[in-house]
This record gives sequence, C-alpha cells and structure tokens, in this order.
Amino acid sequence: MAFPRFKFTNAKSIDQAACILKNSNGRTAVIAGGTDLLHGYKDHIYSEYPELVVNLRSVTDGDYIKSNKDGVAIGALTTLHDIEQHQLLKEQYSVLAQAASTVASPQIRNNGTIGGNICQEPRCWYYRNADNQFHCLRKGGNFCNALTGHNEIHSIFGSMPVEITPCKTACPAGNAIPEYLSKIREDNMPEAAKILLQTNPLAAITGRVCPHTCEGECNRGRLDEEVGIRSIERSVGDFILKHFSELLPKTETSTGKKIAVIGSGPAGLAAAFYLKKQGHTVRVFDKMPKAGGMLRYGIPEYRLPYEVLDAQIKGIESMGVEFVLGTEIGTQKKLAEIRKEYAAVFLATGAWTAASIHLDGEDKTVPAMQFLQDVASGKKVKPGDQVVVIGGGNVAVDAAMTAHRLGAKQVTIVYRRTREEMPAIKDDVEQALAENIELKTSWAPNRVIVSKGKVAGLEVVKSATVYNEGSGRFEPKSDPSDKDIIAADCIILAVGQQIDLSYIEKELGISGKAIEVHPETKQTSVTGLYAGGDAVTGPATVIEAAAAGRKAAEAINRFVNGTGKKEVESNAQTCSLSGFDPSCLKPSKRIEMPELPVEERTMEKEDTLGLSPEQVKKEAKRCFHCGCVASCPSDTAPALVALGAKIKTTKRVIDAEEFFAVKVLKSTVLEPDELVTEIQLPAANAGMKSTYLKFRHRQAIDFPLASVAIAVTSENGKVAAARITLGAAAPVPIRAKEAEEYLKGKAISEEVAAAAARLAISGVLPLDKNYYKIQVTKALVRRAILACS
Repeated sequence: MAFPRFKFTNAKSIDQAACILKNSNGRTAVIAGGTDLLHGYKDHIYSEYPELVVNLRSVTDGDYIKSNKDGVAIGALTTLHDIEQHQLLKEQYSVLAQAASTVASPQIRNNGTIGGNICQEPRCWYYRNADNQFHCLRKGGNFCNALTGHNEIHSIFGSMPVEITPCKTACPAGNAIPEYLSKIREDNMPEAAKILLQTNPLAAITGRVCPHTCEGECNRGRLDEEVGIRSIERSVGDFILKHFSELLPKTETSTGKKIAVIGSGPAGLAAAFYLKKQGHTVRVFDKMPKAGGMLRYGIPEYRLPYEVLDAQIKGIESMGVEFVLGTEIGTQKKLAEIRKEYAAVFLATGAWTAASIHLDGEDKTVPAMQFLQDVASGKKVKPGDQVVVIGGGNVAVDAAMTAHRLGAKQVTIVYRRTREEMPAIKDDVEQALAENIELKTSWAPNRVIVSKGKVAGLEVVKSATVYNEGSGRFEPKSDPSDKDIIAADCIILAVGQQIDLSYIEKELGISGKAIEVHPETKQTSVTGLYAGGDAVTGPATVIEAAAAGRKAAEAINRFVNGTGKKEVESNAQTCSLSGFDPSCLKPSKRIEMPELPVEERTMEKEDTLGLSPEQVKKEAKRCFHCGCVASCPSDTAPALVALGAKIKTTKRVIDAEEFFAVKVLKSTVLEPDELVTEIQLPAANAGMKSTYLKFRHRQAIDFPLASVAIAVTSENGKVAAARITLGAAAPVPIRAKEAEEYLKGKAISEEVAAAAARLAISGVLPLDKNYYKIQVTKALVRRAILACS
C-alpha cells in the first residue's frame, strides 16, 4: 500500500502552526521532530490521513533551557538529547534528565523533542496494527481489543473511559450504565440510584418494559453474552421507589415559576420530575381518572404492575408535583387559558387514536389500544374464543396475550413481515409463543369475513419482503393469488396509533400528523410551548418519551429563568481509572430473569420476578466498564508529574498531572488547535533527590513496560515530601499517593522502601497476561526510593 499523500510545510512560529490547525477542520497534523507520526502513516494504522503536515522543528525560538526565579523553563522543541545532557537538569532535576536519556536510541533523542514525547499516541499492538485492522476505542471504535486479547504490556490499574460507551450511546436517555454498575459492584446502591436518576426518573418502569437497545451494543457479547442491563435497572428502580424520600427530598425552595404539563405518561412524568427538581411549581393535567397515561392504560398489569406505577407517581407527587386528573384539555379547559396562567407548557398528550389500514370490513375490528384501555379500566371480559391480532409491535403482542389470559381458546398474531422483522421486544414474543399464541408471519390481512353481521374470520394473503428501487427500502409485497382464511370471532387491530391535535387552537399554527419541535429543546413554533413523547414522534418507547421529557424540562428551565441557550457540554474528562471486577474477563453466563411458570400466569400477577441483590451484583460484575487499557508510553511524562511541573500551551498553563488524558487519537487534554510551548519546572528544593527507573524489553531502544519517577525532599534525615509517579502502569501517569503519605516523617531504609512499594501497587487490577508487571513495578518503586536516601 502506498504511503499516504499529504502536503508538508515548515512552521515559522508556534502561533502560526496553531492558527493553521484552527482553520484546517481537523485535517492537519503536526510533527515535532520524532518519527512516531510518520511510522503510523507508513503502516497505515489510521482510517483517515491529514491533508497537511506542519513541521514544528523549523521554529527557531522553541528550543531552550532557561533558569528563572520560579525554576526552569524548557522550550517544547528542546531535544531529548539536550535535556539528558544539560548540567543543571542532571544536578537538580535528575529524574527528568534520566528519563530523557532512556528514550529510544541516540538518533531519535537527537531529533525527538520533549513536547512531542509527552504528546505521543498509545503503544498498543491493536492501535498500531498495520492497515488499521483493529478500529479500537482510541480510534473512535467501540471496543478495546486488549481487554480480552493480548495485554502483556497494558495497564495494571484498570481502564479509562475514552468517549461515551456503546451501551450509553444506544440508550435514548443516555444512562451512565457503566458508572452505576460500578457502584453496585461496590455495594453502594444509593449512589447507583442517584446516577441513574440523573437521566431516568422511571427506572422501575423502564426496567420492566424497555426494549433494552443498550444490551444489543454491549461489548460483553463479543466474549459470550451481553450484560443483563434491563434486569439490573429494574432492581435499581425498585430501590429508588422504596427510598424515594431519602434520595429525593421535597424541594423547599421555589423559583416562583409555574409550569403546566399536559399528559401524565412517561414524557409528562419525566418532565414534571426534572422541573420540580429545579424548584418550579408543576401541575400535571390528564383526561383520564388515574395518572400514568399509556403506562397504565396501554401496558398490561402483568407486565407493569399498577403498584409499581402507583409508587412511581406517588414518589413524584411527594416532591410537590400536583396532578389534576379527569380534565380534558380542549373541552373542559382550553389550552389558551393554561398558557395565560403558566410560564411554560409542556404537551405530552401521546398518541391515542387508532390508525387505519383501510381493510375491507375494518369497522368490525376492535382497536388494540381501546381493548387494552378497557381491560385496564376494569372491563376484563373475554373478547372471543378465536381471536386474531393484526400487527407485529409490542401492542399487538400485549393484546394477544391479554386476550389469551382472558380466556380466548385460540389467539393468532398476523404480521405481514417475517418474525425477525417484528418490532416487538423479542423476549415478549418468546413469552407469547410459550403461552401457545400462534404467529402467522409473512401474511397480510386482506379482508374481514363477516357472517350474519358478525366476524367469522380473516382472509390473508401471502406477503414477502422485496426491495423497492423507488424508495430504496425493503418493503412487504402481497401475492393475491396465495390466500388463506383464519377462523375468528374477534379481530383486534394493532397497527399503530395516531396523534390527536384537535385540542390545540388553530391560531397557534400547530397542525399536521404530529407536533413539530426542535430536536434538542423540544420547543414548538410557539414561544413557551414545548412538546415531547408520542405526540411528537408517534408511538415509540417509554424510554424515548422519558428522554424527551427530560430534554424539554432542561429547556423550559432555561427559558423561564432567562438563561438562554444550553451551554455546550465540555469534552474535558476527569482522568479517573475505571474499576471492573477481574472475573469479567472470564467467560460467564448472564443471569436470566426468573419468571412465573406459564400455568401460574394471570392478568394481575407480574410475570417476571426480579433478581435477588446477590444476583444483581453478580450480573453487574460481568460489565467490562469499557475503556482503554493501553499504558502511557512516555518516559518524560511521569518525570514531569513527579516534579510537579506545569505545561504551558498556546492557550493556558496546565498542571502536568492534569495534562494527560485518554481520548480518540490523542493522549492529552489539548484542544484541536492547541500546542505545547513550554515546560515549567518549579524551583528545586535543597534537600530534593530524584530518579527515574525503567523496565523494557531491549535496554537500548524500547518504550517502558514499567517505570517509576520519584522526587523526595528530606529534612534532618527524614522524608518531608515525596512524589512517586508510575509510568506504563495505566493509560496516564498515576501518583502512588498512599506510598507518598507513608514515607512522610520516616527515614528511608530497606524496610520502609519495601513497605512503600507494596502500597504503591495497592488497588492493582491486572489483565490476564500482565501480572508480571505488578512485581516489576513494585521492585522499581523500592529501588527508586532507596536511590533517593
């Protein structure tokens, strides 16, 4: 494969190079004298390459080592050779001079700069594999291959998050799944609950009815079976309901702003929850006699128990939210009146009107939502002996199972596409099959057969999914010549719901099939009027509606407080190590949700029984807590952290300890148009000694497999202060703070050094193939401490 082609230019100054980066839309790279970048290009380790490479070594004023009243300033373009040879650095900052002297070969040290060394990309087989065969996390992918693959040279202190994990990305609410699972592993359920409540106030509900798209993206599935996230979420949700008042005490302060929420389904409940948390006065209107919307009247009790829903609503009510029920907006109370009375209004009215497929004899069918609503209202009457349900979504499956449990002898679901294409939750389809409900897929309804004014059956025609060149999609196509008749005395139509906007005054200009809103703020074309959930999207999932309610609440809060646009979320990340349980690296079966035996299932009992606390923790331990485990390859990085150095850039001054990070295609917190200009070393204390030790494959050239940088200040023969930094032990250099504290006030001896070394490796989390690094690191720390005695 040919070497990638790009333009090349010599920078006249660091500021000019930064300006080029700023105006390049991410298609420019910089090179500071080393060979790292060009080797990556030669081996084609990236999916994209720059249009321009800017050479910084041509800058003449970036190569210096100067003493000043505050310490020593080192230009970012100073070569590693000059640093290792500089007399002042060798005498007063030996840890840095020694670290520089261990980098690669003399030829590389003559050209490589300290700025380039601290900004180098990961040294990981998967990251640097030729021809970009592994699109790992650090390249914008979804998985760290080293976690379960070759990891001999990788972190022994766990992983670090790169960007949003696949499970979190797949969740419409953006739940911080790895974070709350980690709290469960720590036996800290209250903190897990608080994390989940930040994005999902209805966890007890979604933990029962969510389609769990997060699980479909779980990297655990690469090894064996994905983590049972929904089952865990249900347990956390149940914990929240039991401890609602402790987790969410009633808000005493009030903003004085009144907000109206129309509709008490998932979108309305979520909006009310987050608005009340902000201290607003919130009133929820609903036309039904009980709150819950589709949660109550569209989902059967055996799937979502009323006691769970009631507890959820009671919890929100306990925060101070007022529910006004049995009040239909548009007839009993005009929307215009509400808009005058309240600072903002959120429309969460759902989609309740049955959709039509213009089926011959459709007037003889029963709308599925009306059927489920009647059952939820107490009309638990068998719809017929031979029931046919038309549709393939969750409502169709719920209607079929409800008909069966009400006594129907034969229930058949007719769907025009294949079983694999059914939008219903797969687990629910399996449950329906277990209850002897028949699936007749790839058949489309053709006409209702009526005899003596009553339904006698459904004529269906064979259907196949074919590619439509006009639309560019695969669509079902019927074959009128291939027909069949299904005997039926009741046909339930479950082909979707439509949105009724008749309650909205015409002068507001909101019409059509759905309410149009801004995708992020959920604001309509009318100032102060917001909308979300099924009223905007059409029939969707509970978690999607709840997510819309939260977004709307955030926007409404900004609107009524006059704070304007949402602040752009910072991309900065805290350099925190992610703990996973070592057992997750071994194959294991997921814990399946226990269910009632088929013969014991009823309309009232919940089908699923929930996991025990022990099972929840065990399942949470299976989470990889996906992050990068590539270890920091820089030799000078731990030395700078040990010295308490600062990194000066074209925009700011950063503590060395805060400079390193784990991001896509980079290892620092630098912004795309930000460059390092100077390294600032603090004044050396008279009693300070420092050293750098490194373990590598080949003594003359390799990057560290383990390293330690230490700076110790002694007074009267005892340690007054110590900074011990481990290199190549984690994705960023890390301080051994327990060991540092232990050394204070002690005279260094073999016994003290050994004890401090043991503390330095406390909390290790090795991978399958790098246990050797624990002993190597411990030995290096011990030797480094003794060298500073």
